[in-house]
Amino acid sequence: MSLSFVIVDDDAVCRRMLQTIIENGGLGEVTGTASGGTEGMRAILEANPDIVLIDLLMPDQDGIETIQKLKDGGFAGKFVMISQIENKDMVGQAYRAGIEFFIHKPINRVEVEAVLSKVGEQWKYESHIREIRRTLAKLDVDPSVSPVRKERSVREVVKPILMDLGIVGETGSKDIAAIIEHLADSGENADFPPLKELYEAVALTYKQGRQEIEKEIKAIEQRIRRAVMAALTNLASIGLTDYGNPKFEHYAPLYFDFQDIRLKMKAMDEEDLTSDKGKVNIKKFLQVFHMDVQEKMKNV
Repeated sequence: MSLSFVIVDDDAVCRRMLQTIIENGGLGEVTGTASGGTEGMRAILEANPDIVLIDLLMPDQDGIETIQKLKDGGFAGKFVMISQIENKDMVGQAYRAGIEFFIHKPINRVEVEAVLSKVGEQWKYESHIREIRRTLAKLDVDPSVSPVRKERSVREVVKPILMDLGIVGETGSKDIAAIIEHLADSGENADFPPLKELYEAVALTYKQGRQEIEKEIKAIEQRIRRAVMAALTNLASIGLTDYGNPKFEHYAPLYFDFQDIRLKMKAMDEEDLTSDKGKVNIKKFLQVFHMDVQEKMKNV
């Protein structure tokens, strides 16, 4: 199902650029545009899009005020804010108002495609969950009663963490989820097993034959490393714009070494987007992820 977008920005050139990126990149369909907050509210309520791209500063009504009014009115779509403003307090206020990501001007096609792909994955996942709940309600089934409650609970806890880290759309996120489920099923509460053992356990569910399994183990390692690097980049990006963001405060020091986060933030602050500064400790990431899931499952 194609995602629908509405773009609200007082810069006509910016609106055209974003529409071109969305439609040429196969991200979805732009069903409406507006040049101001008041006009934008009308366009959004009329089109009821899945995702809204909205400028922070506009002459009649700023983006934050527009978002708050739409949310108060019951609009359930997702918001991505676009602006050249660097003020951390205003960016933090935007996140508190309910935006998913913040895209800085001038517009960069690669950044826009990456951000909107992740937001789209989140929207599709949440839509899928809503559909499941509606189906269960029609069947008059209690979703809390299930013969596979442990497996479902693990998945329910893993998905939001992947979404918070911004990697639910990464290929390696499926491998990470599979490892966490394997650890839950194995009752791993003492020594954390070697990474290769975990990769092999997942590979065995994908492939048969020793040669294929060995090849898959290497592929899993690469996919997970890319996903963890993406999580590091996403958190560093959030930290640069809003150091007090709850996601940054929780996940950055828990899942990564502080020095690695700082190196990545420094590289991004210097606009060195191609730099590999910032390394990742895969074993620590998975171990903390496993413990975080266990802790959250106690409250399920």
